[in-house]
Amino acid sequence: MASKKARALGINHIVLEVDDLGEALQFYGSIFDFKLRGRNEHNAFIDLGDQFIQLRVGRTQEPDTARHFGFVVDDRELVKKVLEKMGVNLLERGLNFIDPWGNRVEVVAYSEIQFTKAENILRGMGSPVLKKTCTAISELSKKGMGPKSENVF
Repeated sequence: MASKKARALGINHIVLEVDDLGEALQFYGSIFDFKLRGRNEHNAFIDLGDQFIQLRVGRTQEPDTARHFGFVVDDRELVKKVLEKMGVNLLERGLNFIDPWGNRVEVVAYSEIQFTKAENILRGMGSPVLKKTCTAISELSKKGMGPKSENVF
């Protein structure tokens, strides 16, 4: 008989290693609109509603050229314009870049992926209800996670 396993439900947070918290907050704050959840001598916490990114002082590994995370945004083109204006080098695939501390970041559009935020979380973040593309809705529906009405996404 197979043993019961815990179901993975999502990611609560990720940690990015940086050399300077102030510089990292300024860099990411130039690109993204966010609220600071908290900060101490070694860590800063960027609030993403029911999730967060932790910036931690102290680099322990080489820059990441393949390992990365997908940062979901409501306006991908705006991020691209800001990165270009800042002179940040965009990588070969999609909207990827490496921050000054060697962390690779991929920027993905909320409307185009299966990832969803509950309406109450979006509202708490001060975000309007965001729409999904037909492809994203189809992918969600195939898993039984599609909207009950078109107004949901």
